Amino acid sequence: MMMKQVVYFSFLFLCFVYHCKGATLAHSPAQAPSKNVAIAPTKAKALTPTKAPTSLPVPAVEPPSQVPLVQAPPHKALYTPTDVTKILEKAGIFSVFIRLLKSTSVSIQIENQLNVSNTLTIFAPTNGAFGALKPGTLNTLSNEDKVQLVQYHILPTLVSLQNFETLSNPVRTQASNTNDFPLNVTVEGKSVNISTGVVNATISGTVYEDNQLVIYKVDKVLLPLGIFGPKPKTKQHLAPSPTPLKPSKDTNSSSSSSSSSSSSEESISPDMAEGDKSSKSKAIVLMNNGVVNIGVVMIVVIAMWGYF
Repeated sequence: MMMKQVVYFSFLFLCFVYHCKGATLAHSPAQAPSKNVAIAPTKAKALTPTKAPTSLPVPAVEPPSQVPLVQAPPHKALYTPTDVTKILEKAGIFSVFIRLLKSTSVSIQIENQLNVSNTLTIFAPTNGAFGALKPGTLNTLSNEDKVQLVQYHILPTLVSLQNFETLSNPVRTQASNTNDFPLNVTVEGKSVNISTGVVNATISGTVYEDNQLVIYKVDKVLLPLGIFGPKPKTKQHLAPSPTPLKPSKDTNSSSSSSSSSSSSEESISPDMAEGDKSSKSKAIVLMNNGVVNIGVVMIVVIAMWGYF
């Protein structure tokens, strides 16, 4: 009985102590956290300074139509050459240029060059560019001129848009030479301009690009100077019409003297001829008379010599 009372009073005492301690903790001020306690990042939002509003960035200007119209395959086989005509057919606006490539067999040359791992750059004029030419411009060209015209649109190396400014003018094409077929390229900002000496064109976009071939769309047909330039005027060698010559004083005097001499010769020549004839006859008579006289004298001398 005594033991139960002790346990009961001990339990009451503990409850009293616990109640007093809890009330003290509830009314005491909160203590500052110690330095070793890590502060959660979510409670530090109030400490981060707010950023001042800034102006929106201006988007950079990119060259027009830099994304190719026809995408290159992701893994191109090295032994499979690119079919240029099929690429242009997929683009849908180069039917006239495709017809020129096929009729001149330049498409076969391009395929052979790409087959031996050569690199090329092609400027492809659109159908609208060919439509801007004078009617009958292509029909007046010979087959050789058509080949030169198509090859004038091809560079023997791959040139990206960023590398055009590194080229030195005149740029070499697959046409005959740079003297008759000069091609000058200038870069102004993001614009690439092409000058042939006859027309000025601009690259308006990329049609196709891979590690071996790049095709650019141009807004005009590149007309080479050697075919469409002004032809030099040929001088016609005509026989000059005879013009009367004005006689000079010397020629007048010589002609007059010659005419006078000729006239004098004409006037004197008959008399001279008769005088010559008479003189000849007289000389013959004298000679005959002399011979006769000599003969007579000889006869007389011989006769007298015999007489004595």
